[in-house]
Amino acid sequence: MPPPAKYVQMTTAPVGRLVCRLAVPTVVIMLTSALYNMADTFFVSSLGTEATAALGVAFPFMAIIQAVGFFFGNGAGNYLARALGAQRGSDAAKMASTSFFTAFVFGLGLAALGLIFLTPLARLLGATPALLSGTVEYLRYILLAAPFMICAFMLNNCLRFQGNAFWSMIGMVSGAALNVALDPLFIFGFNWGLSGAALATMLSQIISFLILLFLSNGVKTNVPVSPRNFAPGLGLYRELWRGGLPSLLRQSLLCLSTIMINHAAGAFGDAVIAGISIVMRIIQTLSAAIIGIGQGLQPVCGFNYGAGLYERVRQAQRFCVKLTLAILSALSLICLLWAPWIVALFRTGDPEVVAVGAWALRLQALSLPLAGQTIIDNLFLQTIGRSTAASWIALSRQGLFLLPFLIIFARFFGVIGIQLCVPAADLCAFILAVSLSAKAFREAPFIRSR
Repeated sequence: MPPPAKYVQMTTAPVGRLVCRLAVPTVVIMLTSALYNMADTFFVSSLGTEATAALGVAFPFMAIIQAVGFFFGNGAGNYLARALGAQRGSDAAKMASTSFFTAFVFGLGLAALGLIFLTPLARLLGATPALLSGTVEYLRYILLAAPFMICAFMLNNCLRFQGNAFWSMIGMVSGAALNVALDPLFIFGFNWGLSGAALATMLSQIISFLILLFLSNGVKTNVPVSPRNFAPGLGLYRELWRGGLPSLLRQSLLCLSTIMINHAAGAFGDAVIAGISIVMRIIQTLSAAIIGIGQGLQPVCGFNYGAGLYERVRQAQRFCVKLTLAILSALSLICLLWAPWIVALFRTGDPEVVAVGAWALRLQALSLPLAGQTIIDNLFLQTIGRSTAASWIALSRQGLFLLPFLIIFARFFGVIGIQLCVPAADLCAFILAVSLSAKAFREAPFIRSR
């Protein structure tokens, strides 16, 4: 029996062209995910500095939901790519269904706990007394959508790991377009304020989930999700854990570091929280494009690693490192030159917010070109099963380096110290990522493939 057309394409097409073809929809997907948050930030900024700051405080919880979704999606997806590369379709189907139903149950539990402890949760995220009611107002709707958001991220990742990123793009872009349309209607048209922004996000995420579920089961080339294939067991959950842990660490620590930055910035006023939170969303949007390129790399690595074509894996990783360096260098220059104008797009009329944000954006732009190698190496090592190395990279930027730098720099240098801690962490994470990826290439099976 001849191998499926998808297998032939993934293991024989020119690597650079293949990565680019897969990366275009994944870049769109990642930018779409960022657009959910950027759209809320843009429209909510018209409600004032306190509303903008409250949204920034609530943002880490969105990162928690994304972390859980990425854990299940990447955990299942990494296994799916290797299983499909080894032509084990039934194993792939069991993993997809088991991950999906487990993710939905976990999401229900997270939503229930969050709603029970809603006010303490808002305080934990860094809400000051002035921001508490707005943060609670926004979080309530996000919690109601949590199970659907987690499963949407899970399905999105599973589709792209199969090399079918176009379908995941359709689901994510549809939800984002709806969110952008509903935000001004709910916030200004119905005068619902922050609640309107949250409701728009909730509805758009649920629609996105329904579309992705339909595409997973309705397109023959996609691995379906079905109760018949739900097969919970230690072996599958072990693979899910190994494949998803780096993503969970990376996203969870993003959440933790954002909370810590909110707490540190809160000592200097709501304008500092607003300015720094705007910049964090801008940088995360730029990073989203690079993560999209890395996610285009992952199915190429997974299929070819599973098929034993290790030189193609090496070629794909090197191509992505060079591509991301070029893109981020150009974006870094734009941020350095036009930082005040970029920040002012999200908070016109508050010079203090713009001043704080412009400094933070310029400082983070200095280390932005280094982030490409860190992201690509993290996703590459995760996909080939080097979970420990990938986990260390995932831990490094937001945990091992950023949190200590934040504590030290904020204490001794104040606001400028908060702004400096991110580029310092980027530099250290880059050095670690280069070392661990080089070590992987020096070891089998890459040595045997030469």
